[in-house]
Amino acid sequence: MMEVKVTRNYQITIPQEIRTKLDINVGDKLILRIEGDRIVVEKKRGIIASLNVSIGKRITDEDVNRAVREAGKEIGSG
Repeated sequence: MMEVKVTRNYQITIPQEIRTKLDINVGDKLILRIEGDRIVVEKKRGIIASLNVSIGKRITDEDVNRAVREAGKEIGSG
């Protein structure tokens, strides 16, 4: 566990040890979510993560996850 300080612009610095361990580089995208009173930060991974697709609306991670779940159900019932 490491402590970081929130700056006046509400920014934090990810410590070098964590950046190295998770291979976080300039330009990488991170995902933040709230779990109770915690902020969980994850590195966005995979080919889909690098796509900025727009088909009438912005496609969110939840849209992709929903499509994968539905496809899995169809494959499993076949």
